Amino acid sequence: MSRRREKLLSENVCSECGSSTLIHDNESGEVICGDCGLVITESIINKGPEWRAFTQSEKESRSRVGVPLSFAVHDKGLTTMIGRVGRDAFGRKIPLKTKLQMLRLRKWQIRSRVHSSVDRNLAQAMAELDRLTDKLHIPPPIKEKAAVIYRKALDKGLVRGRSISAIAAASLYAACRLTQTPRTLRELAKHSPIEKKDIARCYRLLLRELGLQMPIPAAQLRVPKIASKVKVGELTQQKAVEILREAERLKTTAGKDPMGLAAAALYIACVMNDEKRTQKMIADAAGVTEVTIRNRYKGLKEALNLEI
Repeated sequence: MSRRREKLLSENVCSECGSSTLIHDNESGEVICGDCGLVITESIINKGPEWRAFTQSEKESRSRVGVPLSFAVHDKGLTTMIGRVGRDAFGRKIPLKTKLQMLRLRKWQIRSRVHSSVDRNLAQAMAELDRLTDKLHIPPPIKEKAAVIYRKALDKGLVRGRSISAIAAASLYAACRLTQTPRTLRELAKHSPIEKKDIARCYRLLLRELGLQMPIPAAQLRVPKIASKVKVGELTQQKAVEILREAERLKTTAGKDPMGLAAAALYIACVMNDEKRTQKMIADAAGVTEVTIRNRYKGLKEALNLEI
């Protein structure tokens, strides 16, 4: 047994009675046995901070660590920023010679951040990802996943000769599909400078070259998005989800567009719960046609033997 292991065991077990019931008294800095009262260790080291904080914001402002690593930042958040400050830490004015030196350092530091073509590419792509996620209200974890997909595409040389914005949009769409986040290509193309067919082409390229396995899209996850646009109650949403789960159990949803199924199930739930929503309202919210809702409505009604 190593010396370190012996030390750990001696600290976790009382040497007098062999009990493992130890009391850590932070005020006196002692470790005391709870059974026999033996002081096992005294003057223990306090590994916490030497400052106190009473609110969460005060704690964050006094913390000495930076932000965690992020793939959504082109340098992963590891660079140092030199700001334009005219005074030092004590509030005294900085001499002109020192100020000019700091300005030169700042200029070269900014140049060193994007000194290669890969860094410039990543800086532009991450800015585009940041803009798209902000427009589409996409959570940060999905943004991180999209950044990882883009970095893999860049390492494989898939961005060369193609639009950075197109690969960035395709990476974001792939991340949404992987995490079952209901965002369509039409919505992406609406906020992107790239056409829908070009994003779809880049998306297929990512699937083929990176070997991405997409899960089968679930229609239940599309219900809240449509319901929030047409202002449908929670009970109606739950009813629509129950209809879709039953249809999935009976295997009647295979090969059908999940958005159309969700819209039809929500329309059926609205009719059953006496919430007056027209097919046109739900079709516009879901981005499908009224004919699609009518066809899926008939199919669900027949498969589930619903009496409406």
